[in-house]
Amino acid sequence: MIQLHDKHFVPFIAAEEIDFALANIAKQMDDDFFDEVPVFVGVLNGAFMVMSDLMKHYRGMCEVSFVKMASYDGMETTNEVKQLIGINQNLEGRTVVIVEDIVDTGNTIEELKTIFKEKKVKHFKIATLFFKPEAYKKDIKIDYVGIRIPNKFIVGYGLDYDGLGRNLKDVYQLAE
Repeated sequence: MIQLHDKHFVPFIAAEEIDFALANIAKQMDDDFFDEVPVFVGVLNGAFMVMSDLMKHYRGMCEVSFVKMASYDGMETTNEVKQLIGINQNLEGRTVVIVEDIVDTGNTIEELKTIFKEKKVKHFKIATLFFKPEAYKKDIKIDYVGIRIPNKFIVGYGLDYDGLGRNLKDVYQLAE
């Protein structure tokens, strides 16, 4: 058990399982993008570890960029997504793959789809390490899913609780 601020968390997903899931996602991407150079766009802050390890498994040529979005305050979603840092390069006619640490409500994905539609991308794909199907409220396809999880609050491997826990190599869930 670990403590972050006022909350306790218990082990949930080991680093080895995370690495296996990312290798599987990368293999699917290798097959899908064998004849093109996609632009992988990581959503900061949470996806920095996912992006780093996913790129170690991806064998094709690619470009990597980041956007910074915010939709959480502590453990609660604000249901409002703010774009804090954006993409400045020309993406018209390119394949863009959004790389997320976790998809729950889908609010961030919906906002990103709107942003990238305006940039006239050829294909818009979504990859996430963790997916909470019970919490997902949008009708946007998630193309690559590493691990489906219940609707529980988790930390570690890029995910935080009020700034703490991002550096943990394993994932922990809130203790009940």
